[in-house]
Amino acid sequence: MADVHNITKTEMKKGYFIPVHLDSLRIDSILYFDLYTRKGIEYILYRASNLPFTEANRTSLLQYNVKELYISGENRHRYQEYLESNMKEIIADPTIEQTAKANIVYDSAKLLVQDVLDNPTLPENIRRSQDMVDSTVSFILTGQTAFHSMLRVMSFDYYTYTHSVNVCTFSLALAQFTGIENKEELCRLGTGALLHDVGKTEIPEAILKKRSSLTDREWDLIRKHPKSGVDILKKTNMIAEESYYPVLQHHEREDGSGYPLGLKSDEIHVHSKIVAIADVYDAMTTKRVYRTAMAPYLALKEVFDQGGVFDRQLLKRFTQMMGPGNWSKPT
Repeated sequence: MADVHNITKTEMKKGYFIPVHLDSLRIDSILYFDLYTRKGIEYILYRASNLPFTEANRTSLLQYNVKELYISGENRHRYQEYLESNMKEIIADPTIEQTAKANIVYDSAKLLVQDVLDNPTLPENIRRSQDMVDSTVSFILTGQTAFHSMLRVMSFDYYTYTHSVNVCTFSLALAQFTGIENKEELCRLGTGALLHDVGKTEIPEAILKKRSSLTDREWDLIRKHPKSGVDILKKTNMIAEESYYPVLQHHEREDGSGYPLGLKSDEIHVHSKIVAIADVYDAMTTKRVYRTAMAPYLALKEVFDQGGVFDRQLLKRFTQMMGPGNWSKPT
């Protein structure tokens, strides 16, 4: 391999290293971030930021069975910008395997949501969210195997950013499974789903991760996060009115038992009903600090046993979508 020298211990202390997918690197492009290989705990410079990544580089790496490289954590935002600007080409590239595309889309979305949660009122972050949803919709619309691939790479250790990406993915898949094929509508739904928990940025981390029962005051804060999310997003003036529905209504329930408004059945937007199912399913099947993850079939059974809480037809379609005969979430 060319352009190799060892990183000193002093250099390594400057930051951490992040794996990047080989398939995410476009041939003959200048990357603007250094690429490293890894040997044990040592990171070795492979390609300097001012050099193009060539087909010869890619072929050589694959000959050594190297399928991922590394970047310094200091360059995370440069890599994220590179990914987002090339996402459409990556998704359309027939030479990249479906699972590799899913990994790239999912990891990029996770990094993006972290940025959004760090600064949810920054219009640029909302614009990036919309672009990411557009790319995710394009990927999901390529066929059932795309969603199946996304399921295989999903993270089920709960963090608000992974949960947001999971809910967006489930929501888009369910919408398509129920017959919604219009890309513009799917993008509006996906934007609301991806940003549905942005209001939690106003809740102290100690409350979100509390192992013991919440106090009445703490529950009041939790119940305010849908309205807080809408207020935050309206400051950006960047998203369509239809995208606000899942943010405000994802905890509303068919029988009026939800919050923050206690809406019932026809008062709840269909996009919100879709996101509500995706939200509770992902929450139940994801490992939390205070409980283990529930098996998918048990989670579906419990949701069904709650009676008129969720839209029955959408819940049936979700169960069909997740069933063995269609798409199934790995246990």
